[in-house]
Amino acid sequence: MARHLAPSSGSLHRLLASRHYPPSSQAPPPRPLLLPKPLSAAMQLQRRGRRGVVIAAAAASPPSPSSPRTEVAEGPAWGKVSAVLFDMDGVLCNSEEPSRQAGVDVFAEMGVEVTVDDFVPFMGTGEANFLGGVARVKGVKDFNPEIAKKRFFEIYLDKYAKPNSGIGFPGALELIMECKNAGLKVAVASSADRIKVDANLAAAGLPVSLFDAIVSADAFENLKPAPDIFLSASKNLGVDTSECIVIEDALAGVQAAKAAEMRCIAVTTTLEEDALQQGSPSLIRKNIGDVSINDIFYGGSNARHINADDGAESSENSSSIGNASPESLNGATNAGLSGTKSSPISKTEGLLGSRREILRYGSLGVAVSCLFVAARNWKAMQFASPKGLLNFFVGGNSSIFVNNEGDSLSSRAQQIKKYLADFEFGGSATYAPEFPRKLDWLNTAPLQFGRDLKGRVVLLDFWTYCCINCMHVLPDLEFVEKKYKDKPFTVVGVHSAKFDNEKDLDAIRNAVLRYKITHPVVNDGDMYLWRELGVNSWPTFVLIGPNGKVLAQISGEGHRKDLDDVVGAALEFYEDKKLLRNDPLPLALEKDKDSRLLTSPLKFPGKLALDVENNRVFISDSNHNRIVVTNLEGQFICQVGSSEEGLLDGPFDAALFNRPQGLSYNSKKNILYVADTENHALREINFVDETVRTLAGNGTKGSDYKGGGQGTDQVLNSPWDVCYDPSQETVYIAMAGQHQIWKHNIRDGVTNVLSGDGYERNLNGSSAFRTSFAQPSGISLAPGIIITELQELIVADSESSSIRAVNLKTGGSRLLAGGDPVFPENLFRFGDYDGTGSDVLLQHPLGVVYASDNQVYVADSYNHKIKRLDPVTRKVTTVAGTGRAGYKDGPGLSAQLSEPAGLVEVGDGRLLVADTNNNAIRYIALSEKGAEVKTLDLIGVQPPSPKPKTLKRLRRRLSVDTDVINVDGGSSMEGFLSLAITVPDGYHFSKEARSKFDVETEPANAIEIEPANGFLDSEGLASLKFKRISSSSSSMGRINCKVYYCKEDEVCLYQSVAFDVQFHEGTEPSPAQITLSYSVTPRDNSGGAQLIAGRKNAKV
Repeated sequence: MARHLAPSSGSLHRLLASRHYPPSSQAPPPRPLLLPKPLSAAMQLQRRGRRGVVIAAAAASPPSPSSPRTEVAEGPAWGKVSAVLFDMDGVLCNSEEPSRQAGVDVFAEMGVEVTVDDFVPFMGTGEANFLGGVARVKGVKDFNPEIAKKRFFEIYLDKYAKPNSGIGFPGALELIMECKNAGLKVAVASSADRIKVDANLAAAGLPVSLFDAIVSADAFENLKPAPDIFLSASKNLGVDTSECIVIEDALAGVQAAKAAEMRCIAVTTTLEEDALQQGSPSLIRKNIGDVSINDIFYGGSNARHINADDGAESSENSSSIGNASPESLNGATNAGLSGTKSSPISKTEGLLGSRREILRYGSLGVAVSCLFVAARNWKAMQFASPKGLLNFFVGGNSSIFVNNEGDSLSSRAQQIKKYLADFEFGGSATYAPEFPRKLDWLNTAPLQFGRDLKGRVVLLDFWTYCCINCMHVLPDLEFVEKKYKDKPFTVVGVHSAKFDNEKDLDAIRNAVLRYKITHPVVNDGDMYLWRELGVNSWPTFVLIGPNGKVLAQISGEGHRKDLDDVVGAALEFYEDKKLLRNDPLPLALEKDKDSRLLTSPLKFPGKLALDVENNRVFISDSNHNRIVVTNLEGQFICQVGSSEEGLLDGPFDAALFNRPQGLSYNSKKNILYVADTENHALREINFVDETVRTLAGNGTKGSDYKGGGQGTDQVLNSPWDVCYDPSQETVYIAMAGQHQIWKHNIRDGVTNVLSGDGYERNLNGSSAFRTSFAQPSGISLAPGIIITELQELIVADSESSSIRAVNLKTGGSRLLAGGDPVFPENLFRFGDYDGTGSDVLLQHPLGVVYASDNQVYVADSYNHKIKRLDPVTRKVTTVAGTGRAGYKDGPGLSAQLSEPAGLVEVGDGRLLVADTNNNAIRYIALSEKGAEVKTLDLIGVQPPSPKPKTLKRLRRRLSVDTDVINVDGGSSMEGFLSLAITVPDGYHFSKEARSKFDVETEPANAIEIEPANGFLDSEGLASLKFKRISSSSSSMGRINCKVYYCKEDEVCLYQSVAFDVQFHEGTEPSPAQITLSYSVTPRDNSGGAQLIAGRKNAKV
């Protein structure tokens, strides 16, 4: 998919209207990210995840057939609203069916057969009437309602309403919070007893602290349809009944609201619409998720208010201009048009007033809308051009790429050549603009079409390095470059920055190095070539002929074959015309200029993870294609991966990765999960058996937007971060490549979508497919911020420059900070401003971590800062960084970083930072005054070296946490080695991760030790046999042991031990008995590097 930016007066409306199409298993239909246009008077009301009206215009579209929205309110005015009274069963909680089933159970214990339908007439009338009504109908003698009610509650609470069992209706929490944010008071007003109210709210995950009042049936004699409960709620809130809105599902409740002279919104979760209409509700909606804040404040700005004398067929549409954000709804008034005494009244499409006033105010509304849209999207408008508009509508010069399905290669080449012949003969070609001389170049000296590129076929690649789609096409460009490397063909990357930071030449140079780009790149920061050629999306390819003519233009991913066919045919065509020349270009590759990358231990490190118990830090050394493991002080322990690029499972030193990013550690199983980004795979590193295994993905970029496959059968698309949830045995995945959040179930190996419809935008909705992301790149698990019993996933949504929270139960999301809260398609609201909520400006954040101080720390990558976000107040403050890229330790606000991307909290008050472009790991001392920034010294971490042709037997470099025990093996020619390892009292050897050993020898043929590897038994014992081949020289055998041990009901620990047994020259005839003993001492968790070792000895 391409990222489109061109404005459109007609297409945007059509695109917005189709935003809720659920993706199929295939890629969603091409959906450009358009520049929002000034809204026309005919545009339908647009919503943003039911969080308030964005803009309203003159004619509302009819409701979707799948979501009927019937309005039966009487009267033209809605009136002031100050409080919302929620019924519980059937409104907040999906508890009506469980309640009826519990009632069936109660009567079954009495020996009376009833059905769930028998209870329907008595719903909403309280448990005594609910049970007593059925008893009367069934003629149950000696029925005691109090005893029956008590038994009902026992059954209901035990079987149907366990805490956090998920009985809440989707959208309930969101609507409650919208009401509270808008300044409304909220209350529960239920005919159920308080014991059931509390149980249901707990089961739905709705804490009682959310509500300003809870009114239950316990204190009332007259229950619904009597108005007593609602009148009491109104009094408790201190709000007049005329300013209260009731949301009900039962006819008795609707009647009670009317008796209390309150407006009522009915939902059809329990009764059909016809049954509810008997109570004359003000509005009817499908369920609480279908009720908007607009419905509450205005009765629905697109509602059809029906006069008493009018039938549904004669209903008219009303109009209003709503407010732009939920926060501004408090105290807002309806801006609908109405007539005045001095003007004749005309009724036109539901608008009351003179035609002159309608036109005047309508035009004013359109003008205000245009100004509002322009103000919100001024950055995006900078990318627009007349040629871009024309190319967007007519498709640009892309006819050369169409109608090639099923054609043979030769036939396809002939079609393209014929096109080129007609093109050259036509004489109406457009010439490519010359590169301005002021532009900076990378990988080459400055180039010119009229000089260096004359006689060459040139493919311009318009890209920006933040764009995941642009990264996806790099293998395609590499393919055509290699195929035609001996031909007069050149790829030129035209870097056209989206973000301000991306205009910086050093930042682009780092991207060129990171992505191993070797073709010429020009920094077109002012978008000159972009506008002159009418480009409107990233990535876009423009093919230029050897005479400077623009031959073709195509946008998006997946065009390798198209590019190959067109470039090959163009080279053949122009070679026949004798127009080609293959003069060498003045190339000077950036990778050959930057010596720091040759000696740096790390190369563009991306993410971090922590093993708390064993004091290990895991670093995704992304461009070295490996995972580096150190202790908390930076001392090398081991590396995983050979550093070669590829996808291969197996032992640590043979496994292959491809620019891995996200990491998350499973302490119970001693496993590290890896987002192997450019392999499009989820991998696991097992530190027990020291192997790497692929869990999902197979190395190819997928386009499945739902998932559900098992193991490597499920394709992935550029996973960028991972987060392990031990309570659910689930790995959450930030699927940056297709703008979704996924989940992998460890138990059954199934991987599927958790949240996001696959469209690239910043849309917060109440459910998974009403939510959209824009290249999510960092995730962190957090306890519930609003509801403590509910976990959320904090998301760094990089392309929308926002931080969001995903509800792990519903898949819906909400905004915490940054981004555009009004226009989901506007991905250009970025900057550097600390504030609160949507007032905050971030710039392409890549990392988040929810810390132990209940704060979220954000790697605001393109602002080169680390920021702190309070998830409750949504306030953001800068902790470290100046806003300019650099490398400087010191107090937080004067220190410098360069595109930090990964964060992890260490227990000693430090925040470790993967400082990507500085190729370093930094840390921030959060507990110190001034939040000092320092660099973690990486001791013993070396850049990868080429693999030796022959491996020494003692080829492993021992990790810093390994206890090495030197043992005198004597001079016997043969004998036995007895391993005897013990653990302290209160500990035991792990049953799940078995302790093991393996053997190395030096020289290679001097000694044999068998078995070469094996496991310790449950007592920590193992027996080995050795035999020396030669007595004329000394030799050594090394027995490496990995000891896994656990404390009861606590996480398991490990200890690495190596016994170096030195054998001397000589021929002692009698067999030797050598005991290798070691007593493990648990590590100190204070954060120290190497901790006090256990008692150790060796006996001969």
